[in-house]
Amino acid sequence: MAGLNDAMHGIGMTSQRTRMRMIERIREAGVTDTLVLSAMSQIPRHPFVEEALQSRAYEETPLPIGSGQTISSPYIVALTCALACQGKKLDKILEVGGGCGYQAAVLSRLAKQVFSVERIARLVGQARRNLQALHIGNVQFRNIDGTHGYDREAPFDAIVVACAMPHIPDELKAQLKPGGRLIAPVGVGDVQTLVQVEALEEGGFREQTLEAVRFVPLLSGIS
Repeated sequence: MAGLNDAMHGIGMTSQRTRMRMIERIREAGVTDTLVLSAMSQIPRHPFVEEALQSRAYEETPLPIGSGQTISSPYIVALTCALACQGKKLDKILEVGGGCGYQAAVLSRLAKQVFSVERIARLVGQARRNLQALHIGNVQFRNIDGTHGYDREAPFDAIVVACAMPHIPDELKAQLKPGGRLIAPVGVGDVQTLVQVEALEEGGFREQTLEAVRFVPLLSGIS
């Protein structure tokens, strides 16, 4: 398999220069977290999409990855990671809705441990292969129903949900460490907003509604 250096130094639409133009667009859109931008500059995006779509990998758009799922746009990945990490490297992050593994790869540069749960077995296999090819070893993928989070490894410094929930369940909030943040799209159909939940040190939670977004829905069960 191609290693990280091979993937980093492609030509044309997969080149380092192309990726840095993506980073500049993200910065201009308002995400300036240096840790997140550095992480995204290190992780090539094109290996995570189908070969026929690789020429579009660095465009500001979500792309299909099969099974009715998508890889989020670069800006959304940057925004959710920045909101979750708040400018510092964390110990443990949970990702719900791992997809093809791109966001987990970015998060691997932002935390000591990343746990990524995904209900579709084919995508879990794909994600594992993608990260193995990039020699990323601090991400664990699980083929489970992410509706209930991953209590086995809780608590987490941050939880990033990559699919829309009708509401944020209390059991997911309970898996945050005090001071931790949960970032999730909330809503049904076309009416969705990004929500940030902070677990307060003194107990309880603070919720903040951010901006309108569009994600595939969170589904229960595994396949």
